[in-house]
Amino acid sequence: MIVIHSEEHRLQAGRSELNDGQLVPCYEKPARADIVRARIEAIGLGPIMEPTRHGITPLERVHDTGYLGFLQTAWDEWVVEHGADIDALPLNWVAPGMSRRRVPRSIDGRLGYYSFDAGTPITAGTWRAATAAADSALTGAARLRAGDRSAFALCRPPGHHAGRAFYGGYCFLNNAAIAAQSLRDGGAGRVAVLDVDYHHGNGTQEIFWERGDVLFVSIHADPTDEFPYFCGHADETGAGAGEGANLNLTLPWGTDWSIYAQALAAAAERIRDFGADALVLSLGADTYGGDPISRFRLLSEDFLRMGAAIAGIGLPTLFVMEGGYAVDDLGVNVANVLTGFEQG
Repeated sequence: MIVIHSEEHRLQAGRSELNDGQLVPCYEKPARADIVRARIEAIGLGPIMEPTRHGITPLERVHDTGYLGFLQTAWDEWVVEHGADIDALPLNWVAPGMSRRRVPRSIDGRLGYYSFDAGTPITAGTWRAATAAADSALTGAARLRAGDRSAFALCRPPGHHAGRAFYGGYCFLNNAAIAAQSLRDGGAGRVAVLDVDYHHGNGTQEIFWERGDVLFVSIHADPTDEFPYFCGHADETGAGAGEGANLNLTLPWGTDWSIYAQALAAAAERIRDFGADALVLSLGADTYGGDPISRFRLLSEDFLRMGAAIAGIGLPTLFVMEGGYAVDDLGVNVANVLTGFEQG
């Protein structure tokens, strides 16, 4: 399996995030990608290549141009107002009854306008790291179009929480959605996106909400209890042309493999029924029992079973890295999914 990865991920290295009422060191950090790459190299999963640069056009197929412009200039504008000694974090957000008709002029206002949490710092290297991650996903999609059975885009920062015109949850550009759109533009009639991250892929859902050509299926912790809280419920099925093309499979805290496997089987059945030509797999490994910010109980060996089940769907598959914050075990867990797929 070809692995696509850029060392420019290191340019996104936030100092702190707001969590549990205090500023703490960022859980989303360069060591995450480093340990996954090290494990892939140790087991000889496949060659590792740098991504091809694709420019901004594929990003504009998914994201709002004003939002992309904001991401490109946000750090420089923040430095003018606040200096470079602290990361850019938002101060306030739009609440019900407040208007989003005008984009604020102030950088502080625009941070709140385009974000939904205070856990996703913008730094000097955010734009370069995020675009390198998107290029990794796009390069993986190109491998599938060229006939590869599978590819792994080792993206960092992750992407599934980023919507058409918002960021949050450590995500700036929606790598999986960008790849799915690229596959559609490259000739795939239908594409499925399966998100196995512990947290709901709210950004991916928002991007494809009214699309009938891209199926989005997410297996995640019940948002009644868990981030991102305000979407990801089972009764959210899409709208307009996308009605029925969105499936949320919500699971309770404490879910182990016996419960998770049933949801994964249901997801696989829905994807087969959809008749997709390719599958984009948002691979979050924060379903692991040892993850510090999640509450499922999957074991490392369960990720082998997960990979085999995904292989059983029988589609060309692009794996796109998302979450997973138990850094010491992350490499083994991610590699187990890919190994299970290869052996499946």
